[in-house]
Amino acid sequence: MRGRGEDRGWALLDALLDDRSAPGLAALAAEVLGLAECGRYAVAVLSLRGCPGPGPRAPVAHGLRFLWRVRPDRVLGVVALGEAEPASVAALLADRCRGPGGVSPAVRGLAGLGTARRLADAALLTCGTGRGDVACLDGRVPAALVAGLPPVSAYLAAEVFGALLARGPAERALLLSTLDAWLECGGSAGRAAGRLRCHRNTVLNRLRRLEALTSRSLSRPRELVEVVLALDALRLLPAAAL
Repeated sequence: MRGRGEDRGWALLDALLDDRSAPGLAALAAEVLGLAECGRYAVAVLSLRGCPGPGPRAPVAHGLRFLWRVRPDRVLGVVALGEAEPASVAALLADRCRGPGGVSPAVRGLAGLGTARRLADAALLTCGTGRGDVACLDGRVPAALVAGLPPVSAYLAAEVFGALLARGPAERALLLSTLDAWLECGGSAGRAAGRLRCHRNTVLNRLRRLEALTSRSLSRPRELVEVVLALDALRLLPAAAL
């Protein structure tokens, strides 16, 4: 009887993760699994090759309760957050599992697990190929949009950076690393220069060369958005797709 009860609980959890809604489903799952129907939850998605078993061994760690489900190509974790934030989940999993992995934003209630699972899948896409990090979707939404639409993103990358990609590897790396540092420093050429160990005017000159090659101005918001999204596409899409 206990075994059948556990199987019933896992089936209910799977239904919630797959967004198969039915009246009273969340309430029934809460009762069977001993969870708060209206609590705060996140969903984590991990690669099977990065996770030797069904997630971390301990069902409770650092105040977070984990319920793991193994799928054919990945491991899904429902995390009862309590007062914690998804970033805590990502940090804990990064210490215990090899990535890549994605963690959703917090959702309110078991009924939101289907949405959370889709958002965790989107966060996983932002890890790109060959990377082993565990990423929260918060702060990576533009990258998730890019990764979720490969044909459009490949077109954007070619449209924005086509002339630059035709240049030599050294020049491409120099200008793209300068752009990345400038963005990470909030558009401050002075701070970017400190990070790159060069003069501020050197950073400005490189950015002007980049603007000439892309035919886009970094001072125009819409054109800057195109450049940033195209840069994410270069990072996330396989080279063969570009």
